[in-house]
Formats: sequence, C-alpha cells, structure tokens
Amino acid sequence: MKMRADRTPLQTIERTVMKSLSFCAAACVAVVLVFSSSGAGAQGVQYPTRRIDLVVPFPAGGATDVIARLAAQMVFEKTGQPVIVQNKAGATGEVGSEYVSRANPDGYTLLVATASTHAVLPAYHKLAYDTVTSFEEATLLATFPNMLVVNPDKVPAKTVAELIVLLKSKPGQMNFGSSGSGGSVHFAGELFKYMTKTDMVHVPYRGSAPALNDLLAGSVDMTFDNMTTVWPFVQQGKLRALGVASLQRTPLAPDIPAIAETVPGYEALSWVGVVAPAGTPPAIVERISALFGAAMRAPQVENRLKELGGTSAPDTPAEFKKFLTDDRAKWENLANAANLHEK
Repeated sequence: MKMRADRTPLQTIERTVMKSLSFCAAACVAVVLVFSSSGAGAQGVQYPTRRIDLVVPFPAGGATDVIARLAAQMVFEKTGQPVIVQNKAGATGEVGSEYVSRANPDGYTLLVATASTHAVLPAYHKLAYDTVTSFEEATLLATFPNMLVVNPDKVPAKTVAELIVLLKSKPGQMNFGSSGSGGSVHFAGELFKYMTKTDMVHVPYRGSAPALNDLLAGSVDMTFDNMTTVWPFVQQGKLRALGVASLQRTPLAPDIPAIAETVPGYEALSWVGVVAPAGTPPAIVERISALFGAAMRAPQVENRLKELGGTSAPDTPAEFKKFLTDDRAKWENLANAANLHEK
C-alpha cells in the first residue's frame, strides 16, 4: 500500500479503519431498511397470534349478531385463535362503534359495521367519530334486503299499490315501527314515504325485537325491517309481506314482488361488514379481509345466509370503502331532501 508523503502510517491505518466502519454502518442501515419494509407484511402474515374481540353494536340474537358469530367460528377454525363476539348495544349502534373507534389499532378489536351504524346514522345526526375516517374498512360480509310487512289484522292492503292508495287516503293516520331513529329500518320507511309522496308516523323502538312484538300485537301497522327478522313470521302467517326492498325479487321468496316493481328505483339493503380502528397497519387489514372473506365463502355459511334471506358478499378493503362511501352518500342525500336530521 502506497502512503502519501504527508500522512503517517498511523493516520493511514485510522483512515482505512474509518472507511471500513462507514461501509459496515451503511450496510447495517440497508439491512434494517429491508427488514423494516417487510415487517408490516410479516406482521400481517402472522396475524392473529392471540384472541380477537369482535364487537357487535346491537343486542345478541339479531341478524347482525348471527352473521358475526358464523364468521367468528370460521375464523377460529382457520387460525386456532378465539374470536370472541362482544355485544355492546345502544344508540342504534353508536355505543359499540365509538368503543371500537377508540381501541388500539392492532387488529385485535374489530367492529361489525352495518348500514345503520356506518351509512344511515351519520346522515341522521352528528357522531363523536367519523364512520369513514375513524375506521379502516376490511371487508363486506353479507347483504340482505329489507322487507315491507304489515299486520294483516290492521292493514287490509295486499299489495304495495294498494298500500299507497290506503296511505294517501289516510295521511298521517298510519304508522311504521323501526329498530331506532337513524337506523336503516327507519330510513327505509322514510325513503318509501319520500318516493311515494305519502305520510305516516315513525315509531322508534330500542331494537327490532320490541318493534316486532308491537307489530305482531297490532300496536303499529307495518315495518321495513330486514328480511332475516321478519320472514319467519310471514311464513307462519302472522305478518303479510307486501314487497322486498331489493331491485329484484329474492330467490328465497320469489312470489314476493320487489317494491321497485311498483316504486321504480326503490332499494333499501341492509349489510354487514368488518372494520378496524383507524391506523391499523394495512397488512393486518388485508389479513382480516382475507380471513373473514374466506369465512363468508364457506359453504355452510353461505347456506345459512340463504336460509336467512342474505347473500354472502366479501370484497377487498378498497371495494368495501367505496361501497360504504356510496351508501352513506345515498342516505345523506335522502336526509337532506326529506329533512330527516335529528331535531
């Protein structure tokens, strides 16, 4: 090695060592960056490594709860990690939703979001969180149409057209029950009123069960609840179905016309999906989407959904985000047009 005349042997050795150390430091940084960039992906692949809490913002026993428990069981069987369904009901789903919005964004506290909690409720009143920015959308789970049913002893109408004529002859004298103000059942009825230019009184309850009990007892005239809830009573002859709130008839009840056959464009779908708190790493959100999506594609789950009048509808996080945003915009437009904001 040739040394410069103005540099001592010791200085030359020190310079060589420093160059070597600099090279090692750069190499170490490169290695760290490689592992850091792949860390989120590895984290997603490993997820879950412990119990998942799946929050249902409604009481046990309803359609949302049933679907959540079906999915939870399938995810448990796939991963070996328990998925515990927690029912945190109140304020049309607002209580449970806010709880999850404030949870640690690590993928271990998830929310079963619905049309009520994430599309209709924010159109009705101001929330303590934002249903779009406070969550990371993972996947849609299922959709099912609402159904217009009446108490046959109180309402003589046998078709949607006959009901419209009846309502127009008795403005403000008939009523419909719902699972709560600002929920999807409430707005399904309001949409019907708006599109048919009829007038009836909204009677809110604390959930579908008490509303259904009063409908069966004759305290209210009708409801626009989801098919999962009301169809068994139609089959028993205790309620009369006038129409389903999907654009086409449902295969489960092909003889029941779509309301849209009489009121073109009328559609009021209920849906259920999974969201995580905002800030949850994308790799974990993708993993949640894959696990719950696979659960909804399981034959036993799809068959059970068909029995309930629902359709399995898993999608990607991006697709679910667009679906949710579009549905929220639809109900916000109705709230503005019909002045449905909470007074």
